[in-house]
Amino acid sequence: MHVVKVTRKGQVTLPKKIRDMLEIREGDLLLVDVREGSIVLTKGEIPPPGEPVGEEDYGRLIEELDRERERF
Repeated sequence: MHVVKVTRKGQVTLPKKIRDMLEIREGDLLLVDVREGSIVLTKGEIPPPGEPVGEEDYGRLIEELDRERERF
């Protein structure tokens, strides 16, 4: 288990050991979910162009893209 500190802007840094283990790189997308009072981060991957995705995954991708657009 690792302990991380939340910054004034609500940001946390993922420990390098975990980033390396999960091959998380700068610019990667993470899906954020709340389950039973816990924050769950999942490495998000956008499927290659033309690859079919399920309706649930498609909806999640659209929500994620909308959130990214709001940031800019």
